[in-house]
Amino acid sequence: MDASIVAAPVTASAIQAPQHMQALARANRVREARAELKRSVGSGEIEASEVILECPWEAESMTLAELLTSQRRWGRTRARKFIAGLALAENKRLGTLTSRQRQLLAAALTAKVHGTTADLEAVLV
Repeated sequence: MDASIVAAPVTASAIQAPQHMQALARANRVREARAELKRSVGSGEIEASEVILECPWEAESMTLAELLTSQRRWGRTRARKFIAGLALAENKRLGTLTSRQRQLLAAALTAKVHGTTADLEAVLV
């Protein structure tokens, strides 16, 4: 019997790590990026309203409560009261907000932090 054995071609997917390891690496990158974003918000380098409006990739799966509590002097109670006043859920993900919700939330947050109502009135009109 003359059976010839042909080696399977080596593809890029055969060289890559298993799928569960790729998922773990991606989750770690997201966690590290999100932690850096929260540190920036906490230190005042970036305002939470900017994050809400721009919604970078690392913040898409972040909840509203998680973002708000990363600000300095914002705890769970303050964040919960603020979100409830806007008729939103604490566990609402930033990536699922509509553009109107983003604008309303960012304006209300700016008004709360800076003590001005001009931004909020402009959105409500």
